[in-house]
Amino acid sequence: STAHITYTMMIRLLSSKATTRTRVSSCLLVTVAATQASSSLYTTTTPSRWINNNHNSPLFVVRGGAEQPQPQQQQQQQPLSTTTTTSYETRASPAPGSPFHYAFPVHDLAKAISFYGDVLGCEQGRSSEKWQDFALHGHQIVCHWVGNNYRCQDYYNPVDGDEVPVPHAGLALTEEQFHALAKRVRDAGVEFIIEPHLRFQGMPGEQWTMFFKDPSGNNLEFKAMTKMENLFAKYNVKD
Repeated sequence: STAHITYTMMIRLLSSKATTRTRVSSCLLVTVAATQASSSLYTTTTPSRWINNNHNSPLFVVRGGAEQPQPQQQQQQQPLSTTTTTSYETRASPAPGSPFHYAFPVHDLAKAISFYGDVLGCEQGRSSEKWQDFALHGHQIVCHWVGNNYRCQDYYNPVDGDEVPVPHAGLALTEEQFHALAKRVRDAGVEFIIEPHLRFQGMPGEQWTMFFKDPSGNNLEFKAMTKMENLFAKYNVKD
C-alpha cells in the first residue's frame, strides 16, 4: 500500500549516512509524494506531520532527524444541529404502531391535493412544487407529480363476483368509518368502480368494500371487516 511504501522509504533514509538536514528534507519529500498519490487516505496538519485516517498504527514524526512514534489523533466531529429556523405546524398524529408509507404518481398535483384533502379529508404534511404529503388516518401517503400524461394502467382480477382493478391501495376501516366515507365520496360526485357492498357474506373474511379512482386514475379500495380480528384469517377462497 501507499502507507507501507512511505514508511519503508522513511526508515531507509533515516538509517542512511546523510546529514540530519538532508534526512529531514528527504523524508518530508517522500511523504508528500506518497500522500499526494493517495489523498483520500491522509489529512495534512503541519508540514512535518501526516495523520493516517484509515489505520490505527502510528506514523513517525521527523524532528531534527529523530524518530518519534506519534499516536494517531482523532478528528473531532462537530455535533449535529438540533435547532431549526423552519416554521411548521403538525396537523395530524401518526397511527399507532408502525405507520405505512405509500408514494404514488399523479398527473396533476393541484387536482390530487383537492381530491385527497377535500374529498377524502386527509391533512397535509410536507410538500414541494412536485409532491405533497398527506396523513391518511395517520399513515403517510405522498402524491408525486410525474407528468401530465400519466394515467394508471389497470388490470383486473375476479374477487367474489367483482372485477377488481389492480393495482389498488386503501385502508381497512371500522364499519362506521366505512359508511361515513362512502357517503362523503358519493356526495362529492366521485364515481364508484365497485359500489359499496358486503362481500364474502357468511365467511370468516366477510367485509364491506368499495372501489373508486383519484383524478389520475389510481385505484383506491376502502374496506371494513365485520370482524376485524379476521382481517388475516387464513383459508382458501373459491372464486
